[in-house]
Amino acid sequence: MAKLLFVLTGSPYWTLKDGTRHATGYWAEEFAAPYKTLTEAGHRVVVATPGGVVPTVDMMSLRPEMAGGAQNALELEAVIRSAEELRRPIQLSDAREEDYDAVYFPGGHGPMEDLWLDADAGRLLTAALDSGKPLAVVCHAPAAMLATRVRGVSPFAGYRVTGFTNDEEHAVGLASKARWLLEDELKELGVKFERGEMWKPYTVIDRNLYTGQNPASSGVLGQELLKVLK
Repeated sequence: MAKLLFVLTGSPYWTLKDGTRHATGYWAEEFAAPYKTLTEAGHRVVVATPGGVVPTVDMMSLRPEMAGGAQNALELEAVIRSAEELRRPIQLSDAREEDYDAVYFPGGHGPMEDLWLDADAGRLLTAALDSGKPLAVVCHAPAAMLATRVRGVSPFAGYRVTGFTNDEEHAVGLASKARWLLEDELKELGVKFERGEMWKPYTVIDRNLYTGQNPASSGVLGQELLKVLK
């Protein structure tokens, strides 16, 4: 049985460039799909957030039209309700890579508020990448990679990476309101940014780094983790 660390945003909002707060948090599917796959296989999950705050689910992600139908929305909600780990997260500052067999960062717009400049997120990502053990990051969570820069240089530079694209951000109507766009900042970081079709599952594996483009990619990432944890 493997022990996995899920690092979630602690922010229930995302500050837009006009200073308003857009309600958000973590995206339901991005937590629930890998969580269900991995825990049903017998693996153990520990949740960490900045400050150990109980993470907030983005309620938009539980709407039937966003979750792929009413039944899917109910199933996601059931997983989240059953996941006691969400109610008792550890502090991200206390998380040590060596205590886990894999690390996973789910997205949602929340990481664009807190994880992108969180030194503990940067430390953990750097350690996980160096460890050779599986490191999975999906959708907006690659924003946390921005926290890995030391004197302007990131250990992720040169890695093949995907994440929520500018086109997808435009499609949800938030690109023009954002202080910065994830795809642009990742390219500035020096990663080799790749993309698939909007809203369709698309994952990139480069060495021990597993990244997914959007919410639909999270279930695939969970399955990929399951393969290497057996």
